[in-house]
Amino acid sequence: MAMTDLLSAEDIKKAVGAFSAAESFNYKKFFEMVGLKKKSPEDVKKVFHILDKDQSGFIEEEELKFVLKGFTPEGRDLSDKETKALLAAGDKDGDGKIGADATLASESC
Repeated sequence: MAMTDLLSAEDIKKAVGAFSAAESFNYKKFFEMVGLKKKSPEDVKKVFHILDKDQSGFIEEEELKFVLKGFTPEGRDLSDKETKALLAAGDKDGDGKIGADATLASESC
């Protein structure tokens, strides 16, 4: 399954472009711009599984660094600071990874 099976290619392009500058990533605005806020919990989980490159059931810090590339190959890598901020927002139990049940993409975008 491709990200564009769930989200608009145009919305993805605009969202990735909006955060192309280093240290500009805001996960709440990004997830809103790509349309995740309007998606069902099932669709959000499908997006999660696309981003979970090693299919471990978790998105670890190393995978988060490449989250924009998970939406489109033209996306940039997140900085260490941006990656850590995104992990802190989604890691509800403090285990250093985000589980499929995390509501990072759908909560208060």
